[in-house]
Amino acid sequence: MSEHQPVLLTEVVNGLQIRPNGIYLDLTIGRGGHASQIYQNLKTGRLLGFDQDATAISSLQSWVKQRPLASLYHMNFQYFPEILKQLGVEKVDGILLDLGVSSPQFDVPERGFSYRFDGPLDMRMDQRQSTTAAHILATSDLKTLTQYFREYADETFAYPIAKAIVNQRKTQLLKTTLELVNLIKKVKPAKALAKKGHPAKQVFQALRMAVNQELEVLKKVLESATSYLAVNGRLAVISFHSGEDRIVKQYFQSLTVSQGQRHGPERYLPVAAIAFKKVKPYPMLPTQKEMQENHRSESAVLRIIERIIDEK
Repeated sequence: MSEHQPVLLTEVVNGLQIRPNGIYLDLTIGRGGHASQIYQNLKTGRLLGFDQDATAISSLQSWVKQRPLASLYHMNFQYFPEILKQLGVEKVDGILLDLGVSSPQFDVPERGFSYRFDGPLDMRMDQRQSTTAAHILATSDLKTLTQYFREYADETFAYPIAKAIVNQRKTQLLKTTLELVNLIKKVKPAKALAKKGHPAKQVFQALRMAVNQELEVLKKVLESATSYLAVNGRLAVISFHSGEDRIVKQYFQSLTVSQGQRHGPERYLPVAAIAFKKVKPYPMLPTQKEMQENHRSESAVLRIIERIIDEK
């Protein structure tokens, strides 16, 4: 297993309240940082790890061969119910979703995730799919590109950057990460370039999310994940982007807050029993120490929900 610093490791392991005989899913196993700690708490249970990145799966092959309670699956996490059905598993005791991009993906120029290295505009987490960042930049219209940059990354200069991309491809398509970085730097005013942080960060984030349809898939997997939780089972989600966290927060809120309508100052319609509770009423964040040791943890937000009664 390669060196990799898992974010909020202690909070995740403690938050999942791992039972030695439980069944646990790491739907974004990556390089196995969280999974290895989960596994250490198992005696007769099972750990099922999923990842759509072939490199991640390959890096864990030797690790999983030495751990009879663990299994690996190369697929997008939205399809995990298919595996559970094949295994005859109806309920699980814990699920982890660590969203975003792993450090090794960022550090390989050929993957195209990083604005720090020159590489192809790829950004596919699953390289079996056809759509790349270059394809999106070459085929999306001005409105769509603007929407991606604005909604997926809160990019202030979404429209002028999108317009510059559309104009640029009239003569030459953008093919590499540094070509895109240079275009962004030309569009942004000096005041914006002087701010802390890389000027291309938001656009790269938005493109990655568009290529991999991350928000759309997240909505699907949250619903599936909670439906498979056993009583006292927990779902932990680490997000790194406000759009992701907003989806998680709102979904957890919908499961834990009464949906009855208020009639008058003291009268409420009866509501169905609430099946879930938030483990903490607030999101868990990395400590100052963790942020200093692992700068990629700075934007991490952890939310955990627990099933408290079974479905009818």
